[in-house]
Amino acid sequence: MTQSPFELRRRAVLRFLDSEPLAAAVLGIVTVAALVWANLGHSYEAFWSTKAGVGVGGLDLSMPVAKWVDDGVMAAFFFSVGLDVRREFTLGELRDRTRAVLPVCAALGGMAVPVLVFFLVNAGSRTADAWGVVISTDTAFALGMLALVGPAQAPRLRVFLLTLAVVDDIGALSVIAIFYTRALSAIWLVVAGGGLIVIWLLQRAQVWRVMPYLVAGALVWLAMYRSGVHPTLAGVLIALLMPVYPTRLQDVDTASRIVHLFRQAPVARAARLARWSIDRSVPMNQRLTDLIRPYVNYLVVPLFALSNAGVPLSAQALSAALSSRLTWGIVAGLVLGKFVGITGTSTLVRGLLPGKRTPSLDGPRLAGVGTLSGMGFTISLLVASLALTDPRLQDEARVGVLLAAVLALALAWAVFAIGNQVRPLPTPADRKLQRQVDPERDHIRGPVEAETTIVVYAALDHRYRTRTFEVENEVREALGDELRLVFRHHATEQADLVQALALEAAAAQGRFWQMHDEIAGRPDGSDARTLRQLAGGLGLDVERFSHDVRTYAQLGRVEDDNLDASTASLPSYPVFYVDGRRLAGPANSWNIVRAAHQSQQNQ
Repeated sequence: MTQSPFELRRRAVLRFLDSEPLAAAVLGIVTVAALVWANLGHSYEAFWSTKAGVGVGGLDLSMPVAKWVDDGVMAAFFFSVGLDVRREFTLGELRDRTRAVLPVCAALGGMAVPVLVFFLVNAGSRTADAWGVVISTDTAFALGMLALVGPAQAPRLRVFLLTLAVVDDIGALSVIAIFYTRALSAIWLVVAGGGLIVIWLLQRAQVWRVMPYLVAGALVWLAMYRSGVHPTLAGVLIALLMPVYPTRLQDVDTASRIVHLFRQAPVARAARLARWSIDRSVPMNQRLTDLIRPYVNYLVVPLFALSNAGVPLSAQALSAALSSRLTWGIVAGLVLGKFVGITGTSTLVRGLLPGKRTPSLDGPRLAGVGTLSGMGFTISLLVASLALTDPRLQDEARVGVLLAAVLALALAWAVFAIGNQVRPLPTPADRKLQRQVDPERDHIRGPVEAETTIVVYAALDHRYRTRTFEVENEVREALGDELRLVFRHHATEQADLVQALALEAAAAQGRFWQMHDEIAGRPDGSDARTLRQLAGGLGLDVERFSHDVRTYAQLGRVEDDNLDASTASLPSYPVFYVDGRRLAGPANSWNIVRAAHQSQQNQ
């Protein structure tokens, strides 16, 4: 269907706003603007200390504008963090314990060591309570800067940093809730708990509209504010209750049918039903994440930076900050502590568990991430305002956070540059296989010790079923026991992803290649019902198979192959590697066999 010029422009704007470097750049510009504003007269302090709010009966919600930002607006930021946490535990890296070991351990080391470093500098002083400032990594800043100074074509590094930052956020939120909560009101805590129960009941009842959650969420925030617990934590708790699950194909099919009916008769009621059906087909967590992210990146976090990063930079103020144990404790904790904690723990895990060594997650790149993680910023600034009551000490802490961010970025650029010189990563131009074949992990057909290894990255799409499968069979017939064939996924479309998950669900029951041949042998493809029938015909536990496909149980395994394909910039069509080198020329059986024989002669 041809899209209107308006729709094309809208999509272009959304793609532009979804840029991590752009979000980081906006945050940096606003931070500089806050510093300039704070050093031009007294309007900065006057504006952010202005009281604003409403009062209803005995309920007074009046507070300074800066506190509205910290306690109110930032609830949206923590809501976004909570959505990420819930999704990572349900569908992401943290769901698969074997894949989560490295980033989780790195994050724990990256929280513990900075605190120890901070205490070494501030032990015995009245600023020791500010240790929570050095715990967290600013996800937006770190991901944006990784795209700028990190290695190109290293998607695993981004996934590692994102997962590490999520665990970091969990730790920082726990610290805020446990160590920086003052006097509590039991009555309001009960009210907040009641509101959370209402949200839980809404998601149990599969309510998919946003408004009921919004009303209950506002009640929870108000109760948290009155209880003494930092109200931004309400955003996290609410987000953790948002429904999240893999997109159900039956919901998508229903939406497609309703949209088809609307196309036949475009009346108002049909349009409303089509809009509702499309919304309902997308789980609440994913829908809200997509909706709220631009506002968080370009409004919430910049507004917070504008209200918190404004530090007087007079000679006296700078002298006090640069001679302060608090300032240098924060700098040392964030820059040195994060580097040592993340790099050291990652190196230890990779040494003890060699199976955790994956492409682009080597020593130089992990050291770069460890250095880059010293950009604490958002949560660090928030914790500084909670832990310190003296405005002078708050300013010293802010100087430390800002200085640490600048140093971390500069050092990360240097570490990545040196790493790329000392141990360069393979590039797509090298045409080398990104990850060597692992018999314990890969799906191998033929003798494990065969003389020739052919790896194919593909989705079981129409091209594969009608052409590539035939090519593979002819190559196997020509090379016989000289060949081991390895299949790796490159599934980018939803239909291809479902079939990839079906292959892995069959593999979990020892029937990978049998299911592969059944699906590849059907030129017209296989829907969910057909996949169940094929599973039954192969003697699989159909209920277990269906559960694994429906819940994306092996999604991590598929995404791991997809990351390889992304790193190598592979096209969407099937790609062959013969003995570790990408096939040159047409992907037909004659050319592949010829390349295999040439490789054998060169060995």
